Amino acid sequence: MLHTISTARLSIAEACLLATETGTQLHLSPEVCHKITACRSYLDQKLSNTEENYYGINTGFGSLYNVTISKNALRELQNNLLLSHACGMGNEVPPQIVRLMLLLKIQSLAYGYSGVQLQTVQRLSDFFNHHLLPVIYEQGSLGASGDLAPLSHLSLPLIGRGEVYYGGVKQPAAAVLEQLGWQPLQLQSKEGLALINGTQFMSAYAVWCANKAAQLTACADLIAAISFDAYDAHSSPLHPLVHKIRQQQGQITVAARLRRFLKGSQIIKQPKKHVQDPYSFRCVPQVHGASADAVTYASEIITREINAVTDNPLLFPDDDLIISGGNFHGQPLALALDFLAIALSELGSISERRTFTLLSGQRNLPAFLVNKPGLHSGLMIPQYAAAALVSQNKQLCTPASVDSITSSNGQEDHVSMGANAATKCYRIVENLERILAIELLTATQALNFRKKLSEPELKSSSLIEQVLADYRKTTPFITADRLLQTDIAQSVKFVQNRLPDYAKQS
Repeated sequence: MLHTISTARLSIAEACLLATETGTQLHLSPEVCHKITACRSYLDQKLSNTEENYYGINTGFGSLYNVTISKNALRELQNNLLLSHACGMGNEVPPQIVRLMLLLKIQSLAYGYSGVQLQTVQRLSDFFNHHLLPVIYEQGSLGASGDLAPLSHLSLPLIGRGEVYYGGVKQPAAAVLEQLGWQPLQLQSKEGLALINGTQFMSAYAVWCANKAAQLTACADLIAAISFDAYDAHSSPLHPLVHKIRQQQGQITVAARLRRFLKGSQIIKQPKKHVQDPYSFRCVPQVHGASADAVTYASEIITREINAVTDNPLLFPDDDLIISGGNFHGQPLALALDFLAIALSELGSISERRTFTLLSGQRNLPAFLVNKPGLHSGLMIPQYAAAALVSQNKQLCTPASVDSITSSNGQEDHVSMGANAATKCYRIVENLERILAIELLTATQALNFRKKLSEPELKSSSLIEQVLADYRKTTPFITADRLLQTDIAQSVKFVQNRLPDYAKQS
């Protein structure tokens, strides 16, 4: 798939598709090439005709902003910047996030306000096109003066330093450049700063999380619908009039989606002996809907960010201006990611409560959804696992954006901690996927029992019956205790690969 880098708006879904499609090839549009070249020419002319100091171009960095750098040392300054700022620690960033970082850095530089050489952006595109992935670490960014440490690791291979994955093997970047016949780049003035100032570490995680969140919110609604029939819940809380008079769009959408998922179900239509259901069933539209609205909000903030220029200083050739500002500050992302994390954690919290309720032996279902409970423990312990993940998500929801630590000798005195918000949110997304997989395992088991309680056997909706039949191909009905870790792993794969297609049918 060929994708032309242009100034057109890039969506979250498109960014994820480009990063995950192995055959994607990036190409810079003529317009982008012109903008990048014109901006670089402007900077070269400016430096040759003035003795004025411009932050990070011919001065030191951070609190060293008042140190003037001689013209013959400007290239060395940029190389030193990458080397000294590559201080990442912790686990390696997953490959899909590294691919997104490359894509988003290319996109940001493509607008022509950063002063980089055209060959620098082309080399980043070469990295992407050849699946050459710099080794980057999760920890080290304050999310303020750009994602300095992770973006330094992203950029080191441009000058033949650092490590990369190429052909699935971790190796020195210099060796891979030599193998490919590529010379290390000679960075010009301002280029190192343009590469490492920016929010592409936070943004890449944010894009992945938002894209996954959109899938998981739809899947959560479908799994909740399966739980509805499994528990023999009332359909009345889904009535459109209930939601119309509250006017919350997410709530209205979720209720309509569940009605469509359950359309034609014989179970939902049968007379109920109970008057109403617990909140984890009755309030699905309200809780899921609030989370869906939060995902929509966060996605809009993230979309703005990936279509932005976030380095510093910024060059405006048409206005003959070089402006030092603060677009690298990650506060918009930090707040949005904290909000997204809370919203997704709540989806997991209410999911685990439905799992707990289905196992409790109510409404003629056997305790722990197994024949001969006592001899067999059934699905007792998967609920423990879900509860552990829910509790961890609650702990991870402590907001990062309200924290700040002064750095650079007081020059950078308020930081966003957006990088921590991003990596926390990533873990919450992964946990939520597993929590929903456990509810799916539980709900399908309960639904099989529910169907057998009537004569003739009642059916759920045609959509849910299709999901159940497909699910049973890899995860058979549990008749006796067995190694449930295998079932959970299969259920996770189903949520990742199969369930989103069914959820789209709403």
